[in-house]
Amino acid sequence: MRYKKTTLPSGLRVIIIPTKGNPAVTVMALVETGSNYETKGQNGLSHFLEHMMFKGTKRRPSSMDISHELDGLGAESNAFTSNEMTGYWAKAEKKHLKKLLDIISDMYLNPTLPKVELEKERGVILQEISMYEDLPQVKVWNVFASLLYGDTPAGRAILGPASNIKNFKREDFDSYRKAHYVAKKTLIVVAGDINETEVVREVKNLFKTIPDHKTITKQKVVDKQKSPQISVYKKKTDQTHLILGVRTFGAKDKRRASLSVLAGVLGGGMSSRLFQRLREKMGVCYYVRANDNEFTDHGQLAISAGVDNKRVVEVISALIEECNNLKTEFVPDSELKKVKDYMVGNFFMGLETTDSLANFYADQEITKGKNLTPFEIEKEIRKVTAKDIQKVAKEIFINKNLNLAVVGEGRDNLKLKKVLKF
Repeated sequence: MRYKKTTLPSGLRVIIIPTKGNPAVTVMALVETGSNYETKGQNGLSHFLEHMMFKGTKRRPSSMDISHELDGLGAESNAFTSNEMTGYWAKAEKKHLKKLLDIISDMYLNPTLPKVELEKERGVILQEISMYEDLPQVKVWNVFASLLYGDTPAGRAILGPASNIKNFKREDFDSYRKAHYVAKKTLIVVAGDINETEVVREVKNLFKTIPDHKTITKQKVVDKQKSPQISVYKKKTDQTHLILGVRTFGAKDKRRASLSVLAGVLGGGMSSRLFQRLREKMGVCYYVRANDNEFTDHGQLAISAGVDNKRVVEVISALIEECNNLKTEFVPDSELKKVKDYMVGNFFMGLETTDSLANFYADQEITKGKNLTPFEIEKEIRKVTAKDIQKVAKEIFINKNLNLAVVGEGRDNLKLKKVLKF
């Protein structure tokens, strides 16, 4: 799984991942912008613009023209917006590589952003916001982000508030795209059984008109927390959804591998400590997970679960106890080996397709500023010791890092505050 990175004179980066013998090829265009790059008044614009990029170009005047052409290739296509990147991709038989490059580059460089389509899509996104408001297991992540980062870009929802969506004008999209969709913030990733030289030449030709002016940076995340914090979003639900999380560190930090394995010990698979404790022993939940979330300059370890409304305090106490155990006791060798095997196995299974490989290398390039091969990442995981895990646990499981976000009826707030401490 080697890769080749080329930086063109304009600053545009091209990453190619050859996968010999693979019948499919993926073309992905990413821009280093997302909700973390928005002002308060722009919040939701990155995601709304992502939708609008499919609504037609000068050569393909309507969304139907784009989708009809992609369907004619038997292609899959989609896009995504996150805190720090926005991506557009298409995947088809490798013989269609040039056509995929042509379509994706045309969408990226030449969107017409028609006003009529903007009004239609406004309604679509308002419904998308309403949909997630009705999903407490999704809503709780927005509550968690707001709790940690407050009224800053990192604390705001990627979809933005409905008030912003209702007021965006075509000029807002046009000026935002011109400011951010520039060469130095653009990354083209191609994965498949391809000729590397030909791909670089094709990309260089297709993107020769991309603007190369100065880039816009995002607001730095500043940690001002001094004690445990709790935020409860009251909603009548049959189940309470919660996230118990701690602040960690950015994607470039040397402790990331140790933190990743620590998260695996807590919530990696059905034999993990939290799954066994909450589901198998306590019978209090259907799902419980531990996620190590990393961004360019900040990170979180987040334990999420949907639990019995009447046993929330009991669950929080159990979660904190399991975290504290990692501070006082070494993870046994047999458990550590099992966790690493599980992590590595799942990691490689997640890289079976060309689109997953493109995502993997793109995410590393933008968050870390460099790429490691899957085998290099496996090596880092294998090197983590029980002592490394305990050291990181002692650093992150402290009261000034501790946060609890809850979506539910919130009947035991005072009791929650009493148990919310390491």
